[in-house]
Amino acid sequence: MDSQTKERRTQPRLTEPNLIKLEAVKRICGLSRASIYSAIKLGTFPPPVKLTRRASAWVKEEVDAWVQQRIAISRRKGIKPD
Repeated sequence: MDSQTKERRTQPRLTEPNLIKLEAVKRICGLSRASIYSAIKLGTFPPPVKLTRRASAWVKEEVDAWVQQRIAISRRKGIKPD
C-alpha cells in the first residue's frame, strides 16, 4: 500500500449534499406543493437551490432535518408545529 492510498483511507469521507426535486420533497415531508411553498414563504421550510433559470432542487439533508424537527416537536406535549 503506497502512502497516498493509506492517506486517503485515514481521512474521513466528506458527504456531498444531495439535491432532490419537488416530487421527492413531497414524498419525504408529506406536504403538497402549495403547502411547501407557503411554508418557504413563512420561513418554516428550507428553500430550494436555484439550479437554472427554470429549475430548482432542495438539499435532501435540509429536508430530512426539517422532518426530524417536526417529529421532535410533535412528541413534546403541548407544543404544536407552525
